[in-house]
Amino acid sequence: MTGRIFAVALLAGLAAGLVVSVVQHFTTTPIILHAEEFENKPTASLGGHARVDLDARGLAGARLYLAHGTESHGPGAKAEAWGPEDGLERTLFTALTNVLTAIGFALVLTAAIFMRGRPVDGRRGVAWGIAGFAAVSLAPALGLPPEVPGAMAAELTGRQGWWVLCAALTAGGLGLMFLGVQRWMPWAGVGLLVLPHVLGAPQAEAMGGPVPPELAAHFVAASLVTAAAFWAFLGWATGTLAKRFQLT
Repeated sequence: MTGRIFAVALLAGLAAGLVVSVVQHFTTTPIILHAEEFENKPTASLGGHARVDLDARGLAGARLYLAHGTESHGPGAKAEAWGPEDGLERTLFTALTNVLTAIGFALVLTAAIFMRGRPVDGRRGVAWGIAGFAAVSLAPALGLPPEVPGAMAAELTGRQGWWVLCAALTAGGLGLMFLGVQRWMPWAGVGLLVLPHVLGAPQAEAMGGPVPPELAAHFVAASLVTAAAFWAFLGWATGTLAKRFQLT
């Protein structure tokens, strides 16, 4: 059974990762490249330093921001972190990141479906995918919306910690609301959904940055739509393969 679970997750994650890479090529990637043009311009607000930010909220947040800094490389200058070259190399590394992330999410989704123990198909799998989108992308975006390169943000570790907390509590809350058998469970689920937002996400000390707000808003919308498409496809693929491999 363990082998079948891994087989379903591997195939579903591979397919979803490749599909979302194609979708991103036409949605979020052009916005990121445009934002990097503003980020890499030497301005007084940047102080001559570029910020390299790997944001763990991507697919929507599993998204990899790869930007080259504008720092000096003379004697005593700090060496620039390695990053894939623009073009084919960057595209391949982004696709690899998407596939690995999708396989990880597929493992969690497949395990949840198996533990539920109810028959599932592609249609029911989409419902599981929507729940995954709500927990991983939509709910965290209420406190920490997807950010374009160059946007001002709070410290990365704090944002990642809040994202993990929000995703876990949202998943638990949805589970209690829709799968709970006791009367108190839906109410407890609502409490879990609200809790991370009551605690509040870490925010930047100041708003702004070199990227126009219209471009940042466009990126938020494109990221969430792309994430919704990813999770719907991942859920459908996982449910379809789970039925074929007879996991439940």
